[in-house]
Amino acid sequence: MTRTGQDEMPKSANDLIDIPATLWQRPAMIDALRRRDIGRVFELVGQYTEASQTRIGIATVFSQPKVSAIIHGVQHVEELAVFERIADGLRMPDSARMALGLAPVAGPADPTSSAFIPSGDSASPTSTSSQLPTRTVLPDGQEEPVQRRTFVTLTGASLFGAVLASTNRSGPTAATEAFAGALAAYAADSKPSETEATPDLAALGRAVAMAKRDYQACRYADVIDYMPRLLTGTRIANGRLSGDRLCRAAALSADAHHVAASILLKLGDQGLAWLAADRSLQAANASGDPLTIASSARIITHALTNSGYRSAAASTASSYAKQLHRDTRAHDPEFHSVYGALLLRGAFAAAQDNDRRTAHELLDEADEAGKRLGTDANLRWTAFGPVNVSLHRVNIALTLGDAGTAIDTARRINLDLVTVTERKASLLIDTARAFLQCGKHENSYLTLRATHDIAPEEITGRPAVRQLARDLITTAPPTVQRQAAEFATELGIAR
Repeated sequence: MTRTGQDEMPKSANDLIDIPATLWQRPAMIDALRRRDIGRVFELVGQYTEASQTRIGIATVFSQPKVSAIIHGVQHVEELAVFERIADGLRMPDSARMALGLAPVAGPADPTSSAFIPSGDSASPTSTSSQLPTRTVLPDGQEEPVQRRTFVTLTGASLFGAVLASTNRSGPTAATEAFAGALAAYAADSKPSETEATPDLAALGRAVAMAKRDYQACRYADVIDYMPRLLTGTRIANGRLSGDRLCRAAALSADAHHVAASILLKLGDQGLAWLAADRSLQAANASGDPLTIASSARIITHALTNSGYRSAAASTASSYAKQLHRDTRAHDPEFHSVYGALLLRGAFAAAQDNDRRTAHELLDEADEAGKRLGTDANLRWTAFGPVNVSLHRVNIALTLGDAGTAIDTARRINLDLVTVTERKASLLIDTARAFLQCGKHENSYLTLRATHDIAPEEITGRPAVRQLARDLITTAPPTVQRQAAEFATELGIAR
């Protein structure tokens, strides 16, 4: 006999706990989700539903003592699978899931579709967001299985704006909040108005170029300030144009999202950076241009690397480099620039994976491309050339644990030949790390100060570099420690 009514066992959190939809919209809850403070989330659920810790534990598959420990900060949730379980157990709406850094429940209709496919097999430029990927497919037909929720795949421009608007991130606070607020408005109006004028591709191209220049000049707060308007412009253009003009608009959208992803990676926002990188590659595929596709593959590789999928990142870079070589007839300076820059990104990923052989093979191949190019021309905004290869040799030596080689290589680089500020700042930061690893604290401190002189936002806006400053303070001898602490205080870096 089937049990019904009050005797029926609860099947979900909604049966067990009556969670009002408005709770997920409360500022305190949104803040807790953004910070991934599950203890506060549980506390708010209990406060607004009168659910006991036991009931919360049943819904989220925790014991009551475990729930209590989490609420009181004795234990913390850190694993992605556990965040997923909690979100599922509490039946979080998509807005709450995204604030927590998870993908929404509503995913693509076709689980085998992917943006990571060769341009010859890609969807047409008019394909819809319902065809977005749930796993990574490399150009040579290999597959790197990736859970949809691990990478938080993008399901449309509106979602991109909504996620950016609802997720906490570090960096220039006022500018970032403006970024989020503007993107919220962008998300609320995801379809172009019938009354909008025909997009001006020339003006849009100039705006994208300005974003690229400002990024390379390390003017990140400026880019964050106007990026929502730029993304809106690319959205409108891709929604209203057709034919060759649509392909051009798609290429501009790829470049704009590339910049957005790059800044998000610097700010340490891995999930949102993946969304922007994914959107960049989708737009690049829609453009049909092999160089644009390979350029977007660089940011995909970067996002994969920073998300911990280093082997997949190196394979992605290598596969897209082969595809570019195959699909491009004219091996001109632009080809060598994009090809070499993609190989460097793959070499970095391999080094992060402690794969020395692959890292050096890709480095050497990029070096050959640099020699064929002959100079660092910054074509296609790659900053690629022989000097940039040397910069990556510093980074890869440091990554592989050879700080001495990194310092020796850095000393042989003529900084006057490094014309892109972002690249110069990255070299100095790598050198500061190498000095710190070698116990040369004063040199590390002076190098960090030099970085701040040329690119302040590289120091103040990047969590990883701020942590480097803290590490310097912690490990330096008293004289350098005092100087480093004063420097950190000037920059507002809390110890």
